[in-house]
Amino acid sequence: MTYNLEIEALRPRLQAPDAGMRRIALIDLADLEDPDGLEWLVDSLRNDPSVDVRAQAATLLEAWEEAEVVQALCEALTDAEPPVREAAAQSLSVLKTAEAGALLLPWTEHADVSVRTAIFRALRELRLAAAAPAALLALADADAGIRREAVGVLGWLKHLPALEALATLASSDPDTEVRRAATGALGLANDDQVLPALHQALLDPAWQVREEAATTLGKVGSLIAGDALVAALADEYWQVRLRATRSLGRLRYLPALGALIQTLGHSISNLRKEAALALGELGDRQALAALRDAADDGDPEVRKAVRIALAQLQ
Repeated sequence: MTYNLEIEALRPRLQAPDAGMRRIALIDLADLEDPDGLEWLVDSLRNDPSVDVRAQAATLLEAWEEAEVVQALCEALTDAEPPVREAAAQSLSVLKTAEAGALLLPWTEHADVSVRTAIFRALRELRLAAAAPAALLALADADAGIRREAVGVLGWLKHLPALEALATLASSDPDTEVRRAATGALGLANDDQVLPALHQALLDPAWQVREEAATTLGKVGSLIAGDALVAALADEYWQVRLRATRSLGRLRYLPALGALIQTLGHSISNLRKEAALALGELGDRQALAALRDAADDGDPEVRKAVRIALAQLQ
């Protein structure tokens, strides 16, 4: 094949015996952003004997969404060398088009766990409706990493038929990260049917799951969650208390007034800031005195939050 003059000028370096020289030549080739150079990049990914060159080619191909590129990157997920597989997975994760995403679907059934994991990760932000059936099946996969990625796909799709399965995972999956991801995904619906699972998640042994539950309850927007969130203000982990504080403000749950005023005096400044903001969102002027007392807080972020809250109440 005859290439343009710029690519032809790179040919000696692209074919050099030294792998380092070939790798740098590939970078220069990619900088040309010439479609004629695409064939060379793909060929280097598939056939170069050097791990470094193949990994570099996989990285450089992230800017392309042509079918040949997507296929080559999927194939590279089975490369014998981890750096190549990791570079290919990263490039696939930045795909943007549904057309490119559709080419990933057959790979969701690949026998290799790492390949399926990378494919579901790449599908997640594409919001490709056709990926939902495969993701639903993957919720029962023996590998926790695949279950986590499948939850992400369904959450980004806001796939309502997955709610029941997600609620089950949030409540009972043996993997902490799967429970956390499923708990977050339950926020895809403003629906009281997810509340039992979220309330259970708020009592999960892992604080990361409780933190996610406190956040998601605020997103679901049901005042039924108010008392459970108030109870979460006493959680042993401040991260859970912070998210519960934020959600109580978002819900404008007036029975939380006293507990939020008490949180306004907490030793952790991030909690004081969130309590001030939540009190402003509640809109109850009974908080004015406590907020005025906090106006001289030693933390500037807390003082700013107090000013915002006071402006909302006055």
